[in-house]
Amino acid sequence: MPHFRADVPLSDRLAWLGRFQRLIAAHEPALSAAIEADTGKSRYEALMTDVAPLLAACRWTRRRAARLLGERRVGGSPWWMGLLRGPMVVERRVPIGRVLLIGVWNYPVQILGIQLVQALVAGNRVVVKPSERSPKSQELLVQLALEAALPEGTVSLAPATREEGERLVRDKRFDHIVFTGSTKTGEAVAAAAAARFTPATLELSGRDSAFVLDDADPVLAAESIWAAVCMNAGQTCMGPRRALVHSAVYKPFVERLSRLARRTPARQLIDEQAAANAYELVVKALEMGGRDAAAEPYGSPAPSEPVPRPIGRLWRPTAVIDCPGMATLVEGRHFGPALAVVRVERMEDALEVHERCDQHLSASIFTGTPSRARRLAVLLGATVITVNDCVAPSAHPGVSIGGRGESGLGLSRGEEGLLSMTRPVYITESRGQVRKILKEPGRPGVSMLAKMVSWSYRW
Repeated sequence: MPHFRADVPLSDRLAWLGRFQRLIAAHEPALSAAIEADTGKSRYEALMTDVAPLLAACRWTRRRAARLLGERRVGGSPWWMGLLRGPMVVERRVPIGRVLLIGVWNYPVQILGIQLVQALVAGNRVVVKPSERSPKSQELLVQLALEAALPEGTVSLAPATREEGERLVRDKRFDHIVFTGSTKTGEAVAAAAAARFTPATLELSGRDSAFVLDDADPVLAAESIWAAVCMNAGQTCMGPRRALVHSAVYKPFVERLSRLARRTPARQLIDEQAAANAYELVVKALEMGGRDAAAEPYGSPAPSEPVPRPIGRLWRPTAVIDCPGMATLVEGRHFGPALAVVRVERMEDALEVHERCDQHLSASIFTGTPSRARRLAVLLGATVITVNDCVAPSAHPGVSIGGRGESGLGLSRGEEGLLSMTRPVYITESRGQVRKILKEPGRPGVSMLAKMVSWSYRW
């Protein structure tokens, strides 16, 4: 079988995707077990945050790729371009070429799987470098892609080591690089790609805010935000790092949050360093006057018991209520289940705290007035805004995700992600109009043409 190329019918690529989708569904137990072995997730969490979203993305792509990638006519040719008989212009989407996918560990099957599907359905050849922290699940995913009868040589699997990722970016030529991971590593990937003029999609971390407005349902807000903090042990790039809660609903919010925090068991993080980092930031916030939400009911005297230390990779998700706005925890430079709860009196105060953070991937707004959320959404510098919930859009296959500044470059997933795996080719069918336009008609003709152009663009 030939490699996927621009001249390989899209129907063949979609037929492969159908086989891949069925294999993923049939091998869910093995995929979930591999995810659990790699990351410590439970089968339920692996199913609902990795396997199910990937299956949904496969079906979404099968149903929409023909429309998105199909040839389309470009209308709107100006009348003067063809002297009343304009040329016909069509746009075709063709593969970029050779794409490098560098896997990430926190959602190893969902994120890499969607990127793989989009790159292959677009017609590219792909090199996959699995994360060194999730080799079992990501290597199994690639094996299923190959088993679905990919043309030979379409996908190559590189060793799952950090050194291999550095070597590929530094020494090999690609037409596009897709990297998901930390900002620090993303900067190195971007520098290496720029040296070769290689386009890159960088999906880096967010340090996101949850806004609880004065007309919000405080119980709904507390439950939604806390669920997102605990999800995947807080190792979610779109998870909230801080809750900016209006004073009008602050007391019922923290009362509900405290009850939730007190009964939340410890979670297993990816490594001991991640747990220790979150713990240390919490301790510093408590030293500045914050309070551990799980220690005592809200309003009681300050507890004497310290926040429990991590036990290896295990650590109890922690919310610091009454957290000073200048505490380092508020900056969100951690990847674990720790939340800073900051009381604010005005929306301007909340925005000031939010804007001190330089990574905005997503944001959540809790309010009883949807129009307020829509007005606030455009001020937050994030691509994905969720109203009265957290993280939910990341499961929708049609939602594109992308950061700005230190949160990344470009968009992945959804329509924008699929199109980013192609490049447009514009084909103009003409009758030699340019030679007619370039033939100057003389002063009277020019004067008349100028009047016609001026008149036609007055409306």
